[in-house]
Amino acid sequence: MPNRYHYAAIQQVLAESRAVIEAAEAHGTLAGALCALEGYSVEDWIAEILPDVVGKVAAPAVLGGLYAATRAALHGGAMDFDLLIPDDDAPIEERTRALSLWCNGFLYGLGTTGAADPARLSSDAGEVVRDLAEITHAGVDAADGAEENEAALAELVEFVRVGVQLVFEHAGRQRPATPAGPRGSVH
Repeated sequence: MPNRYHYAAIQQVLAESRAVIEAAEAHGTLAGALCALEGYSVEDWIAEILPDVVGKVAAPAVLGGLYAATRAALHGGAMDFDLLIPDDDAPIEERTRALSLWCNGFLYGLGTTGAADPARLSSDAGEVVRDLAEITHAGVDAADGAEENEAALAELVEFVRVGVQLVFEHAGRQRPATPAGPRGSVH
């Protein structure tokens, strides 16, 4: 995805729009829903993450751009997909928490059609979903050194990035064309 979608900028837009979730979780929700539903639109996503904004004011354009870039990266097949989490200069605790939130959002978004049930996916994709559920509990190990924690986080981020692309490919075989109907907001 283009680098112009920085975590801090999206976080600020969401805060200004009074979202109840953070940028990482919002992006995870988007990616999960795109895996679950072929016809998941930017309007569906905005209604999910900013339910108080829908119909009252225009959604921030940067969210539309993030939606388009995420959708293109998943559909592109060139391994361009990336997670929206804080940059490497943020404290590792913040990045780890954001990764946990991202995975939580992804599982929520994937659950839009019941696709979050690992039994409904191929064995590889189902295993990824189970692993993502475990990553929602990730934390920094104080007993390990900074270098070990950085390496572990980098490995988890890469696993999630590639795993999401695998889930997208495998879920595509059973992805319905449109959302089943109105749902509540994330929180």
